[in-house]
Amino acid sequence: GWKDAINTTIINFNNEKMQITWAARELFPSENVSFSYTFDEGKHKVWKPCPTYLLDQDYNSGCLFKTEGRTLAISIRSSNGSEELFSKRLKSDFYIKPNRPENVTFFWKEDTVTVSCNKPERAVKCLRLELQYKSKFDKDWQSRTSKCCSVGEQGFDPRKCYSFRVRLKRLVPYCNVVNYSSEWEAETFWMNGTLLDSCDDDIKSQSNTVIFLSCFLAVLLMILILLILLCKWQRLQKSVMPAIPDPKYVFADLFNDHNGNFQEWIDETAHAMVQTKPEYEEPECIIEVESQQEDEKNSDKQSSQEKIFNFSRAAENNDPKAAQIACLMPTSNTIASFAGFQILMNNDMYVML
Repeated sequence: GWKDAINTTIINFNNEKMQITWAARELFPSENVSFSYTFDEGKHKVWKPCPTYLLDQDYNSGCLFKTEGRTLAISIRSSNGSEELFSKRLKSDFYIKPNRPENVTFFWKEDTVTVSCNKPERAVKCLRLELQYKSKFDKDWQSRTSKCCSVGEQGFDPRKCYSFRVRLKRLVPYCNVVNYSSEWEAETFWMNGTLLDSCDDDIKSQSNTVIFLSCFLAVLLMILILLILLCKWQRLQKSVMPAIPDPKYVFADLFNDHNGNFQEWIDETAHAMVQTKPEYEEPECIIEVESQQEDEKNSDKQSSQEKIFNFSRAAENNDPKAAQIACLMPTSNTIASFAGFQILMNNDMYVML
């Protein structure tokens, strides 16, 4: 009775290694039990001791050994081996736990993905490929199972990032008496057919885009503000500090011909002014109008004509002193000519010499 009631956990790892465990502290609290096994059939069985024990607080709680056949018999005995505490016969291939899928590939076509892996060497018909996925907005995994070794799903949003994981499962109850599946293959992250390191990259890329656009707009705003301030500063500068004209444009010959040598330029300018000064300047005549009696005008008429003659001759001889003391007194409605000029005179004009 109680021997059959012992609960054991039996796992055949990909039909390569067996692991059998039991609750040692609960079942055998006072002694350290021993384990033996055999794959032989018939009367002449060869029992093998456990090569590798699994320990729980220094008590034997399990055994690891190589899978050598389909039929397995196990025995748990007391520490000295005198009493058998538990025994069981079983089919080892009903407890197979497959390895994780190898060489998993994802093929995308628009919103559809097809996941495939390498086929195991044996018992392919007993295996199913399970695909699970979820987006960053989903709390629970969505699952899709298909025959080994390809599974497909469609309806993926290209704007979302999805997490994918796959594993192999054994069919129950046709191939296994226990529902064993392989470990999950490493999780992968996809968005619109592109493999990502994680779905956080999608969030980071969006945040990076927002940061970049914000910085770009801030820089443009600063440039605009600087341009406005520059224009206002130029207006203020012109109103407060008017621009001083550049002398090289006003005195082009000073800078172009004399390289800014002011003394050389002023000397040449003074020399040019002396050369261009007229040889003769007609002296300024002071004309005075006086009211005199007709008899004085008539008596001085002759002497005036003589003085006019003398003035004209002095002008022709370029005598500046004689010209400076000469004044013209015209006769009534007469034209006086001197130094090449003709002057119309009336009765109210006279010339003082």
